[in-house]
Amino acid sequence: MKIDFANLNYQYNLYREEIEAAIQEVLDSSQYIMGPQVSRLEKELAGFTGADHCIACSSGTDALILALMALDIKPGDEVITSPFTFIASAETISLTGAHPVFADIDPKTYNIDPLAIERAITPKTRAIIPVSLFGQTADMDEITSLAARHGLPVIEDAAQSFGARYKDRSSCNLSDIGCTSFFPAKPLGCYGDGGAVFTSSEQLAHKIRCLRIHGQSRRYHHRYIGICARLDTIQAAVLLVKLRHYPDEIKMRGKVAEAYHQLLQGLAVTPVVKPDRSSVWAQYSIRVKDRERILEILSRAGIPTAVHYPVPLHLQECFSYLEYGPGDFPVAERISREIMSLPMNPFLTLEEQRHIASVMQSAASSQS
Repeated sequence: MKIDFANLNYQYNLYREEIEAAIQEVLDSSQYIMGPQVSRLEKELAGFTGADHCIACSSGTDALILALMALDIKPGDEVITSPFTFIASAETISLTGAHPVFADIDPKTYNIDPLAIERAITPKTRAIIPVSLFGQTADMDEITSLAARHGLPVIEDAAQSFGARYKDRSSCNLSDIGCTSFFPAKPLGCYGDGGAVFTSSEQLAHKIRCLRIHGQSRRYHHRYIGICARLDTIQAAVLLVKLRHYPDEIKMRGKVAEAYHQLLQGLAVTPVVKPDRSSVWAQYSIRVKDRERILEILSRAGIPTAVHYPVPLHLQECFSYLEYGPGDFPVAERISREIMSLPMNPFLTLEEQRHIASVMQSAASSQS
């Protein structure tokens, strides 16, 4: 049985006629940069989240850079984030000249621990970037509350959680700024790189729109030092099509996750989603004690896997200048040794999932 990890080709064929027509419309207009589909997408994405403003951009990484630039983060500042996430969450802080400061994670959700954030705040702290990991938001009320007590803005890194709900609100509309990614393998992905920034602040939205196009307030008039971070019109067209189907795909992802929960009982530590929120299941990540052996057994059975993430950020070579070491964030370090991701997409069949669980069961039996 051949199983596809993200099954993007199946999804493309499902929506092929709509997508190709949308792309052809852009080709016919030849408005490849900032065509009308971009502003239309921004309006629909804002409506989807409830945020007042959406600024589409070239990637989730650039979304974070734009957010940090809009908040005037500068060399010498400190920004708190998670050590257990994709590098962009901390890399972008370093690119501004500021210092990433890490805070350990919750052992069940793998999201940043609000109590650890509070302990990490210093007089140099200028912002907090909680990451909504694997499709589930962090404890945003606790985080925004403590941030308000310290006068700090919060940027939600929602690269993996667009469409997730937190209480009665949507990810990307839970703090001062929300940032997401439309990398192809994300729950809502385009056909290249793409991202978006969300805010309900008119002032921040205006500044981010300027920063996205070389700091321009109007053509060839530059109010800020900015970057080139526009979303291509073709990518906007693809996203407009896929957004129409996205609510249904979120439900389908939830059903796949629920089946995994049932099938993998006793075989692995399965994900925990808190009862006051939902997940869009960007990944279905389990924990096992003998990961390398399990990965090898699954690979031999034709089951693709991934490890998100094998080395926490504070132990990455590029962050050695921060002078963290082993043992500084024990929860993140333990999770990184045990975590692995199974195939997750809306189109994964129950038969495929049963096969995965069967191989997992065989692996458990062979160990005993």
